[in-house]
Amino acid sequence: MWWKNSVVYQIYPRSFKDSNGDGIGDLQGIISKLDYLAYLGIDVIWLCPVYQSQNEDNGYDISDYKNIHYEYGTMKDIEMLIEEASKREIKIMMDIVANHTSSEHEWFKEARKNKNSPYHDYYIFKENKGSVPSDLQSIFLDSAWEYNQQTNEYYLHMFAKGQPDLNWHHKPVRDSIFDILQFWVDKGIKGFRFDVIDLIAKEINEGIIGDGPKLHEYIKEMTKNVLSKADLITVGETWGATVEKAKLFSNKDGSEFSMIFNFEHILLDQQPNKEKWDLLPLDLIKLKEVFKAQQQGLYNEGWNSLFWNNHDLPRIVSRWGNDKKYHKESAKMLATLLHFMQGTPYIYQGEEIGMTNMKFESIDDYKDIETLNLIKTRKKLGYSIEDILKSVDAKGRDNSRTPYQWNDKKYAGFSDVNPWILVNNNYVNINLEKQIGDQSSILEYYRKLIYYRRHSVYRDIIEKADFNLLYENHSEVFAYERTYKNQKLIVLCNFYDQKVFIDDKITYEKVLITNQKDVLLENGINLRPYEAIVLIASDQQ
Repeated sequence: MWWKNSVVYQIYPRSFKDSNGDGIGDLQGIISKLDYLAYLGIDVIWLCPVYQSQNEDNGYDISDYKNIHYEYGTMKDIEMLIEEASKREIKIMMDIVANHTSSEHEWFKEARKNKNSPYHDYYIFKENKGSVPSDLQSIFLDSAWEYNQQTNEYYLHMFAKGQPDLNWHHKPVRDSIFDILQFWVDKGIKGFRFDVIDLIAKEINEGIIGDGPKLHEYIKEMTKNVLSKADLITVGETWGATVEKAKLFSNKDGSEFSMIFNFEHILLDQQPNKEKWDLLPLDLIKLKEVFKAQQQGLYNEGWNSLFWNNHDLPRIVSRWGNDKKYHKESAKMLATLLHFMQGTPYIYQGEEIGMTNMKFESIDDYKDIETLNLIKTRKKLGYSIEDILKSVDAKGRDNSRTPYQWNDKKYAGFSDVNPWILVNNNYVNINLEKQIGDQSSILEYYRKLIYYRRHSVYRDIIEKADFNLLYENHSEVFAYERTYKNQKLIVLCNFYDQKVFIDDKITYEKVLITNQKDVLLENGINLRPYEAIVLIASDQQ
């Protein structure tokens, strides 16, 4: 399966590269940077939605799945992107939002007109009995129900009001989604990322939102009808997944997905039973437990996706690294830890140059609907603006949506005009042009990691080896070893800004990669702040 040796690069088109001077990234902008992506070494692009949309949630509210939003270009542009990427041996993976549509989609516009519309059952409506059907809250913090005057009903929206949920229990809905998938496969698309796919089989009457009883039945139907007929990479976004659930989604018989995004490691700094905005410091022991469970639980049972960042998450170097004094070291350490595990790595645009969180000076500078709803909601609850912004600065989605920092020119080389969202002021020091060719840079370090996984003699051990956690109860060091046939790979990572010594002597043959100029392992394991070391040794057992 080719995707087991692949590295996926996620592009948030709105913020990647503006080619026509309107301050918004577009498809021609992406095409203009394909040579760079080939240089980086990735072989799959995950393209966030570029379909026709009202942009209430930056493209995740689709009004036409078979047309391109004018801000991004035209159908000819995406056809050109597929063709030009293919020339560079890069595949395109589309983002499919199948849980909901835009309220401006023709299906919903017809559905809301009257109860007898053939599209009425495409969505989830509840009779108006004098009040909202339930106190169910949307993920964007307001009620999940919106009144529809034309039919005197409420419709369900688990996200924004302009994102009504589809009714997957209605077979014509499933058939319509399958038709959309086939349309893009015929265009040359080589994979799909399925947005919040674990919500599609909800049973509202039973109070079930995620992991509905027919979820896997519907995914298997989709795979049988479309996905299995082409050699695709498929990944499901599943915020509520566990290792056991991941085995079902990525089972070896190929009846569902290639893999899922399991967010257990990402949710560790969220207080139990609280919103993601209520923060906890990272517990490294728990992080190690989660990765151990994923690596060992899915071994020979399924497949894992490896990621720190995406368009919904803050920048990892600012979250669990050190984006000031040890910016370069911590960015490399976090990458090292992930890229030598078993699974398919996902790199989010700018991660490979160490882009950081953005501190916005004014509430008016935020663009994300979730963030704006949080500010409004928490103001009503009496939170101080200082406390609200502390959470937003740490976890807000706009952190990852600032324009890509190409160079130190005005607007970071993203555009010739003021972009749709502010550029991070540190672009003068953190940009691609400054790092390309500099062998000490974060970028060139990522290139080495990608090379080892895709092309080196260590490809098999990275893909196939088992996983054994070392120094399990050490509160500062994350270390593991992986053994395949007669070869062993050892990864040592210091997660903090203090020196660490472990009284243990490691026998090794070669230092494969390190984020320091040398290693200090003669009389025990000496790790400098955020140091990362990968060793190759023979398995003597």
